[in-house]
Amino acid sequence: MRHVQQMVIVGVSMNYQIKLDEIINALDYRPKLLLHACCAPCSSYVIEYLSNYFDITILYYNPNIYPEKEYTRRRDELKNFLPRFNLKNNIALIEDKYNPDEYYNAVRGLEKMGEKSKRCYECYTLRMERAAKYASNNNYDYFTTTLSISPYKVSSWINEIGEKLEKKYNVKYLYSDFKKKNGYKRSLEISKEYNLYRQDYCGCVYSKEERLKSTN
Repeated sequence: MRHVQQMVIVGVSMNYQIKLDEIINALDYRPKLLLHACCAPCSSYVIEYLSNYFDITILYYNPNIYPEKEYTRRRDELKNFLPRFNLKNNIALIEDKYNPDEYYNAVRGLEKMGEKSKRCYECYTLRMERAAKYASNNNYDYFTTTLSISPYKVSSWINEIGEKLEKKYNVKYLYSDFKKKNGYKRSLEISKEYNLYRQDYCGCVYSKEERLKSTN
């Protein structure tokens, strides 16, 4: 666990919002972006922001979400939200398969670790790698994820993983820390405006159990 804490500290000095600004300012065309998304609230500000610069397709791949009823509820909320959201450009949505075993295999041996631990790192990697691979195979210019909008996620890890996957799959990673520029605050505002379902735990069975313990 000590090593995990050190990883968090090392990444704090990097401002990924500045890196994102630099990428956007250098654009001379409208790229295709594959955006991994976990839910409607986290997607809201991200697509509001990025749709000004990219043609976006959302990939809903989240085998970590427990139980299946919760997975379906989050998917349906995202699906219903997109056509209602007042954007200049349409956002496409692709749903990948729901196979929880993929998640359990990825975090085997790490189940008892808490939030912001190696368990979460492997979960980020699992979902982001699916996005990178899909983006590479389907000629997208960039890939990224909405995960960094959450104050409970480690943005330095997310961007570290993205950089590795960029090299592995030869598709550009869009650096980001979407909680910057009041992004998280804006997602709360949009959620309230559109009456979006906001879950009270990250998604996996372990985070659900941890949430229940903290409220008892």
